[in-house]
Amino acid sequence: MNKRDYYEVLGVSKDASADEIKSAFRRLAKKYHPDVCKEEGGAEKFKEAQEAYAVLSNPTERAKYDKYGFNAFDNPGANGGRGGYDFSGFDFSDIFEDMFGGRDFSSFSWGDLFGGSSRADRPSHGSDLLYSMKVDFMEAALGTKKDLTLDVVENCPDCNGVGGFDKMTCPDCGGKGVVNKTQTSLFGQIMTRVTCSTCGGKGYTFKTKCKTCGGKGRYKQRKTYTVEVPKGVDTGDRIRMSGKGEPGKNGGANGDLYIEFTVSDSSLYKREKDDLYMDVPVTITELVLGGKKTIKTLDGEIELKIPSGSQTGDVLRAKAKGMTNVRTGRVGDLYLVLNLYLPNKLTREQKDLFEELAKTDLTNNDAFKKFDKINR
Repeated sequence: MNKRDYYEVLGVSKDASADEIKSAFRRLAKKYHPDVCKEEGGAEKFKEAQEAYAVLSNPTERAKYDKYGFNAFDNPGANGGRGGYDFSGFDFSDIFEDMFGGRDFSSFSWGDLFGGSSRADRPSHGSDLLYSMKVDFMEAALGTKKDLTLDVVENCPDCNGVGGFDKMTCPDCGGKGVVNKTQTSLFGQIMTRVTCSTCGGKGYTFKTKCKTCGGKGRYKQRKTYTVEVPKGVDTGDRIRMSGKGEPGKNGGANGDLYIEFTVSDSSLYKREKDDLYMDVPVTITELVLGGKKTIKTLDGEIELKIPSGSQTGDVLRAKAKGMTNVRTGRVGDLYLVLNLYLPNKLTREQKDLFEELAKTDLTNNDAFKKFDKINR
């Protein structure tokens, strides 16, 4: 049977608001709930409304549906052979708690309703972890290796992460992972299916609990990882260590470990992306006559040539002497800012020389002419 358009199912327009969609679903759910509606086809209409609401109430899934229609969810076998969108993880509990007196529907087995599996023994991906690492400026500039010691969760080696020995079918749910539960509502008694509390939804228990992990299947241990700090890394940059996060459950893949860097400031350089700036103190004679200075860069010393007639604040560039871009490998530049610093105290000889110099005309600069013009 061909599916009906989700907007048509709920009886709303394609530009309906989230509140309008929710209200429409509440109306249909009250009308077609299997424990309330006894008319033929009511259960199918109830499922149909839930499918429509699960997609249209989720902005991301709604956008996919608006663009591609049912093809957006065309994945046969992904949820027990039905094909289409997987509704087993969707949480309808807020709707039904409002409708049925605030009772807890959070563990209801929606996967069973839509033909999928909600069993807790399905493989699940391990959680990703995020840790911060501090590095000093030169470590970030040149790249390095640093050890990071963490308390991490590992699968128990004694029970292989399952929590016990001698597996047996759960006596309370008979291996289904869910049990029937009766809820009282304004419509009367409603039978729902909830996760079995004895086995946690797995469908099995163990005759003997693992003593090493206390039946949890996991335990904490301290591990040390060697972290490769990339050359040119900046504050906020992250690297991923694949498979070093928390272990997956029931054979699922491990999560990843993310390291976020915090780089300390340098007393010598100021960083702006890949470029560096350095304050270079110079004397008045170096500005006037020119000169040379030895400058320390990230990869060794260079000789800086100061042109005669330089001004304080002038900026000279040392090409490709900055930071390495961690993504492209491009090297930034080092900008050297000339700043005039006068002596704190002059000798008698220096003072005499300046007094002689003051008798000459030192205003041969356009700045003085401009100042005189606007200052008249």
